[in-house]
Amino acid sequence: MRRRGLSIAGLLKANNKSEAQGRLGQRVPIAIIDIGSNSVRQVIYEGLTRSPSVLFNEKVLCGLGKGVAKNGMLDRAASQRALLAIRRFLKLGEQLRVGETHVLATAATREAGNGEAFIGEVEALTGSKIQLLSGRMEAEYAALGIKAGFYKPEGITGDLGGGSMELIEVNGDTTNGVTTPLGSLRLQEMARNDLKAARNIAQKTLKSTAINWPGQSSTFYAVGGTWRSLARLYMLETGHPIEVVHGFSVPSKAFVPFCRKVASNAIQDFEHIDDISKNRRPLLPYGAVVMAEVLEHLGATEVAMSAVGLREGYLYSLLDEETREQDALLEATAELSILRARSPAHGRELAEWTDRAFQTVGITETENQRRWRIAACNLADIAWRSASDFRAEQTLGIINNAGFNSISHQGRAFLYLVTLHRYQGLGSKNLNQKIAKLTGAENNKIARVLAAFFRVLYLFSAAVEGVLPQLELRRNKDGALVLIVPEALMDMVGEKPESRMDALARELDEEITVVIGN
Repeated sequence: MRRRGLSIAGLLKANNKSEAQGRLGQRVPIAIIDIGSNSVRQVIYEGLTRSPSVLFNEKVLCGLGKGVAKNGMLDRAASQRALLAIRRFLKLGEQLRVGETHVLATAATREAGNGEAFIGEVEALTGSKIQLLSGRMEAEYAALGIKAGFYKPEGITGDLGGGSMELIEVNGDTTNGVTTPLGSLRLQEMARNDLKAARNIAQKTLKSTAINWPGQSSTFYAVGGTWRSLARLYMLETGHPIEVVHGFSVPSKAFVPFCRKVASNAIQDFEHIDDISKNRRPLLPYGAVVMAEVLEHLGATEVAMSAVGLREGYLYSLLDEETREQDALLEATAELSILRARSPAHGRELAEWTDRAFQTVGITETENQRRWRIAACNLADIAWRSASDFRAEQTLGIINNAGFNSISHQGRAFLYLVTLHRYQGLGSKNLNQKIAKLTGAENNKIARVLAAFFRVLYLFSAAVEGVLPQLELRRNKDGALVLIVPEALMDMVGEKPESRMDALARELDEEITVVIGN
């Protein structure tokens, strides 16, 4: 007898829902409109969380700060463009049912003689109070953005905008911070389009700027669109294997010469300059000038690029202390598991099981290695709807490009290796050697072992919750490894699981025996 399947319309009716299932319920969108010296941007987030996902993101390059350095006034035409953009942003927020809209204004508005009048026009349009940030507040929110986007950051944060550049210490709490007039748009105007003059201005300004490293690390965390474009150009030119900019780090000794070349106005000599936004290119040499001078002035050993900054720092400031303490990487990957995996609970069981298994086989993890392993467990089943031959490709695409925070490129490379070997086997010929090198030998080995465990465990559980807790990996009295399978699951033992057990044993360099019962 033929039976009728449940259609999408029927499914929505049965669940009494009309909205997309790709969003997490119980979250009210929150928006930030950032009125900067170069651009006016609105970002609408899915909700106020430790790892907020972006629902909508749009900017308009209004150039409010043009002319402020010269005549101290906001350009009227730029102000009108900004007001039109904000009007559109408010309508978008209404359509997306935004619960709160926070409007922040920075250097150009703060310093312009007609800035107060412009703020009045914005407040009349939005019907709410605009937060005019001081230079100190800009620095603090930028540092909070680094805390939101990196795992236990320590160093100095630099936030390059169009009208100013803030520096602030970050190490647990944000502490001392300064603001400078070295925003890329303002620097271009002050130097009258002369890059040599721009370098002299930057050197002179930084010479009178006092800020110290707050701990042992001398990592410089770079915030701002111009600096992100600069890093992306570097990544393209050097063939870096991971494309997402956030979390990319590079030694200063390699980055400073690159910045010097960009600052010589030789950007057309770069092979990949056409891959950089045309809107960013005019200010790229000035951003490079500031970057090179800051790194040398501070004596930074490393630059870490950030895709989050003032806006995310402001959101972070609204969170309670308990939520702030959550791990952004694990929250984001757990959310993705809820949205895409067959059983999110199975992912949690996988993390708990492998935690015990690693202790049993004697693998000691660093703090980051443990975080990466849990993230890998959360992501292990997110591509189950794909064609079987492309599950690795889809998962790898997400890992390579997802907007995860609190993970380095080395961590992304670790997740890449686990996923590749989990789906394509431990002898895969599709291994990207650049990514393997980025991971490092020790992490590479741990990733292979974790993938080998995945390949065994999924054959027993089929991603069904409640099966993994019934399996136990332990050592017998002689110290030999045994996998205890209860009698209720004895029929799950077969040729393929045993073959994968052999592969796991080779990775561990010791034999594993399957024992039925206790």
